[in-house]
Amino acid sequence: MNHDVYISLGSNLGNRKSYLQQAIEAIATQVGTIVDIAPIYETPSWGFSGEAFLNTCLLCRTHLPAEEVMAQLLRIEYSLGRERIPNKKEYLSRTIDLDILFYDNKIINTEFLTIPHPLLQHRKFVLKPLASLNDTLLHPVLQKTIAELLNTTDDTSPVQRLSEQLAFPAQKSPFLHYKYIAIEGNIGAGKTTLATKIAQDFNAKLILEQFSDNPFLPKFYQNPKQYGFTLEMSFLTERYQQMSEQLAQMDLFKEFVVSDYDIFKSLIFSKVTLTEDEFILYRKLFYILYSQIIKPDLYVFLYQNTDRLIENIKKRGRDYEQNISPDYLKKIHYGYLDFIQKNTAINSLIIDVTDLDFVKHYSHYDLIVQKIREN
Repeated sequence: MNHDVYISLGSNLGNRKSYLQQAIEAIATQVGTIVDIAPIYETPSWGFSGEAFLNTCLLCRTHLPAEEVMAQLLRIEYSLGRERIPNKKEYLSRTIDLDILFYDNKIINTEFLTIPHPLLQHRKFVLKPLASLNDTLLHPVLQKTIAELLNTTDDTSPVQRLSEQLAFPAQKSPFLHYKYIAIEGNIGAGKTTLATKIAQDFNAKLILEQFSDNPFLPKFYQNPKQYGFTLEMSFLTERYQQMSEQLAQMDLFKEFVVSDYDIFKSLIFSKVTLTEDEFILYRKLFYILYSQIIKPDLYVFLYQNTDRLIENIKKRGRDYEQNISPDYLKKIHYGYLDFIQKNTAINSLIIDVTDLDFVKHYSHYDLIVQKIREN
């Protein structure tokens, strides 16, 4: 799930505009997509005697939780020379100052973080740029809009809007040399989550496997021998139809296509679930359809060990998956590896995500993106 985060930026040391721009670039890389940037405002130092500040605000869209956003902002501050002194309450000059103003419409009060920012209604240098982004934004605690807060603030400091503009970061896709990427992996490996995140962050057309509506899947997990062939044939026809339609309808406004499966998985799973005679017949039908499907430019396989897969399967709580055996998962795993080893003409990339949590930790997600970029 993406979250809208309003972040204030300020600098009163050195090349102030450069520090603001560097911070914006870093936020785009480490936090999320920059949706909008307010104009620059120059204001006297607030709460202490120092050089004048350049201040602005931005709207960032991120999948990170609020605490992780704040942690990333602190890292960015440190990388740009900001020194925070623990327990020192007086204000000091700084190369960069980054604060979360709003995180969606949530109210958060922890030892580490308070959202909305507790002083924003008393700071005209925050309210002015924030109002330029969204003056109808409602403060969830005070129940007033930013426009109302700006009109009633007790801050009488002069705030001057500058003609200079800050640039949007060049958020070009790291996958421009690919037209179609397939994210694959065993049951519970995280392929749907990763494909969805990549599509959201890099403007890709997303193709997700439509398995949840398959009426044979719960029956198969209860009685694999009886429903194996029926299940695999239904999957094959559904995957073929979906891929044929989706890949033929290219979106001019998207950079590339990313899917959470490749149709070859039908052959991998069927080899495990079907009898030898059933598989021979199935394989003939499969290759007739497979020859007509566009192949991915990159085939990414997410590896997770069996214990982690079972843990993930339990977490997502699908009733019909809870009895999947470790032995079944191992057979599927070896089926994928056999496919990758034998199909050397396919551009494949295996990424071990056993010790990665790319939902909670942006650095883990960025590591995966870099591996795909560098392949």
